[in-house]
Amino acid sequence: MPHQPEGVVWPEDGALERALPGQVQVPLAAYIHVPFCTVRCGYCDFNTYTTGFGEGADLETYANSVVREIELSARVLGESRWDGRPFESVFFGGGTPSLLSPGSIGLILDTLRRHFGIAADAEVTLEANPETLNEERAWQFAEVGVNRFSIGMQSGVSHVLKVLDRTHNPANVPVAVAAAQAAGCQVSVDLIYGAPGESLADWETSLRQAIALKPDHISAYSLIIEEGTKMGRGLAAGLIPPSNPDLDAEKYELADSLLGEAGYHWYEISNFSTSPKTRSTHNLAYWQDWDWWGYGPGAHSHVGGQRWWNVKHPRAYAGRLKQGVSPGFAGENLSVEDRGVEAVMLGVRTDLGVKTPSDVTPESVRHLIQEGLIEEEPAGRGHILLTLRGRLLADYVTRVLLGWE
Repeated sequence: MPHQPEGVVWPEDGALERALPGQVQVPLAAYIHVPFCTVRCGYCDFNTYTTGFGEGADLETYANSVVREIELSARVLGESRWDGRPFESVFFGGGTPSLLSPGSIGLILDTLRRHFGIAADAEVTLEANPETLNEERAWQFAEVGVNRFSIGMQSGVSHVLKVLDRTHNPANVPVAVAAAQAAGCQVSVDLIYGAPGESLADWETSLRQAIALKPDHISAYSLIIEEGTKMGRGLAAGLIPPSNPDLDAEKYELADSLLGEAGYHWYEISNFSTSPKTRSTHNLAYWQDWDWWGYGPGAHSHVGGQRWWNVKHPRAYAGRLKQGVSPGFAGENLSVEDRGVEAVMLGVRTDLGVKTPSDVTPESVRHLIQEGLIEEEPAGRGHILLTLRGRLLADYVTRVLLGWE
């Protein structure tokens, strides 16, 4: 099981102790973590499990535990100054949320509607494994309120999928996408590049296959091999080679080129959409510093300058809620300075960029321009916007902007 981060012990009643001074009310989002999978992928370091753990902690009854946490969150927020806002975004992530029944998804959404409301134009997204989505099931999910599917394609090349321990048949991806589209839902397709043994030609094949499906949105993530995963152990033992950063850069540049030609526009380093209306509201909630409540084992929440995270194990999560106790494990209160740093770290990754931090020297800005990392014209107006090269070196740009470099 992934490491449980430490922090201030969270109160059993889940009460929010304070609001950040000067905090204005921002939109509210919901993340629902579904921790179940049929197979654990070799690169995955998420809080996922391939078995159930009894009442409230298995596929059949898990929704009941989430309902209890929604009821708790309604009470907590009702006792604070953050009540009264409907959810602008609801995202079911995992794990494999599409393993839950449409009835379970509907129960959770109905509970959110009853206690908070869901905005009429809210994005309601369900992550789906291609093996779990056909036309009938897509319609069933749509009927209970899902209006966007995020489909885990990852690669269109069989040997790359095998390295990633992805067990779906590539032929099922177009079936799943077509099913979601037939149900009248937006579709996002997720890709991963940089797997051991993946060539530039392999990556081009995956990109072209994804584009041919005509989804509304494509995410292209660079593989990060984390310690504690199956691939991490293989890397440490010398059984798989480390990534090649130059090849990964070529793959990103190829993605930017092919996606751009096909009408997709980058709005965050790893995310491309056909229009502003098809950008992921869920992702933007994080990058634009919304409030959000994360439901489920290990889920993180962020409200009014406070961040906390739940116990990780599904059995412990369900048990606490059954006893009327918050599943919150620990948390932290973010200072104004903390939030300023995070605003730069997140905002610089988007096509909106960030206002040039006040303590960044003109010399540092000129250096970033000369290196071709930020756009010159916006920089002259006190605004930082990454170039294509800057997107490849975004961490370095961030360190410069924060005075860490």
